[in-house]
Amino acid sequence: MSDLAITALLVAALFVLLGSGLWIGLALAGVAWVGMEIFSSRSAGDAMAITIWGTASSWTLTALPLFVWMGEILFRTRLSADMFHGLAPWMNRLPGRLLHTNIIGCAIFAAVSGSSAATCATIGKMTLPELGRRGYPEGIVVGTLAGAGTLGLLIPPSIILIVYGVTADVSIAKLFVAGIVPGILLAALFMGYVAAWALLNPARIPSADTSLSFREKLWSARHLIPVALLIVAVLGAIYSGVATATEAAALGVVGALLLAAVQGALDWRAFVDSLLGATRLYCMIALILAGAAFLTLAMGYIGLPRHLAEWIASLGLSKFQLVVALAIFYIVLGCFLDGISMVVLTMGVILPTVTAAGIDLLWFGVFIVIVVEMAQITPPVGFNLFVLQGMTGRELTWIARQAAPMFALMMLAVLLIYAFPGLASWLPAQMRGVA
Repeated sequence: MSDLAITALLVAALFVLLGSGLWIGLALAGVAWVGMEIFSSRSAGDAMAITIWGTASSWTLTALPLFVWMGEILFRTRLSADMFHGLAPWMNRLPGRLLHTNIIGCAIFAAVSGSSAATCATIGKMTLPELGRRGYPEGIVVGTLAGAGTLGLLIPPSIILIVYGVTADVSIAKLFVAGIVPGILLAALFMGYVAAWALLNPARIPSADTSLSFREKLWSARHLIPVALLIVAVLGAIYSGVATATEAAALGVVGALLLAAVQGALDWRAFVDSLLGATRLYCMIALILAGAAFLTLAMGYIGLPRHLAEWIASLGLSKFQLVVALAIFYIVLGCFLDGISMVVLTMGVILPTVTAAGIDLLWFGVFIVIVVEMAQITPPVGFNLFVLQGMTGRELTWIARQAAPMFALMMLAVLLIYAFPGLASWLPAQMRGVA
């Protein structure tokens, strides 16, 4: 049987299993088992056991549940309310005024949470009612929140970057640092759009609140001190080389618990809920990773990645054409799969091609995260759209239309990091002796 026929058969089997409602991790493992049993001489049983155990027991992967738990703890504090009160007085002079609190608030919370949905929900539960009460148009409020919520995937700590680092065998600490400048760039693009929209629609922006003195603004900014300290502790430990990503994640959990305790939000119920929430999410991610690792191994024995890489190489695509093709591929795939599944499903096949094309894997990690971010705001499987639908009661298609300008800005960000790869690679290059 030809490689194309084998690939088509396995893909068809995967979609049948996914369409049946079977868990993604089990569907991946099932397809891998069938592929190895039928199309290779390697015994599937011991290969599955060794691969799944090796994936699940990875020390690097330990950072993932810890960062998820940190986000769950902070989700149950009044962090979002404090951030709004600390940021709002500084936004009144900007075109768009308090609309910028959506973007800056998401960027700040993204630096202490690796989840896009958690970032969107945490900031949204404060800004949606507050901005609505002050008369800001619902469409631009929802659109900027949908787009800015995706910063939770790019600005470290990022769950997707951890997953990519594990699957691609790239330093997670360097990936985290690589995401900082592109994350700031994307936030700046969002803020630029808001400013331009406000200048074109001045009548739709409510008048400024009572003007505060500089001293009063500084006093209101005290609400930002706890989260700023937590960001400095986590990212500073990684960047300075004092701690690995896993150790910094543990530090972040301790800091989040202390912050929750100081705010009076740390009772037994909140502690248990945060732990159970993190456990459920991590178990889902770990099962997907285990199934994907086994599928990657099976495809390696069958020889599909090598043959696919050779086929793509035979097309004679330039580096730019390959990046455009991969961007389109992931955008389409994102209409049907969540970000983690997209990464773990495709890395085993895509990485040989990317490596052969001479694309830096650190840069490629940032690229992957941005195109996965696009998937968070594209129907029918856009997690940020689901979150906002639950919070606003609006139709999914209406929310997607409001988020469309943010989608376009993410495409612009991809072009910018391609034209100026140093945006992603310069900062990690300054890290000496960090694994």
